[in-house]
Amino acid sequence: MADNARAKRLADLIREVVAKKLQRGIKDPRLGTHVTITDTRVTGDLREATVFYTVYGDDEDRAAAAAGLESAKGVLRSAVGAAAGVKFTPSLTFVADALPDNAKAIEDLLDRARLSDEKVREVSAGAEFAGGADPYRKPEDESDEETDEDGDAPA
Repeated sequence: MADNARAKRLADLIREVVAKKLQRGIKDPRLGTHVTITDTRVTGDLREATVFYTVYGDDEDRAAAAAGLESAKGVLRSAVGAAAGVKFTPSLTFVADALPDNAKAIEDLLDRARLSDEKVREVSAGAEFAGGADPYRKPEDESDEETDEDGDAPA
């Protein structure tokens, strides 16, 4: 079993090699320039690598890119094997990265929160405090200071 540092270095190398090969070496029109490699993870035994990618476009573009990556898997694995120089070239699995979808969902939630805050701000614009501006009791009356804890005047 390899150490984590070696797996991390191999994952970084795979990410770079796959990205460069997609940019320059693969002539598949389905992949084009709108496929981005976002992350790569390698198992502890260095036998399997998961490559995360995003696609700029709609659902048709995503499906076409997934099919293009599956068809180019052998060429990409060969390029990784030539660059890595390891005893066993890891098998590649391509997974669409959910990060852009998650980021969009978070942005939508933040927009809803901003609208809600704006509504609260509008409603509270002319409002006054319920008990006055200063809710703390101050000793204005001397009669309050002269009574003891029971409320009776001191003897």
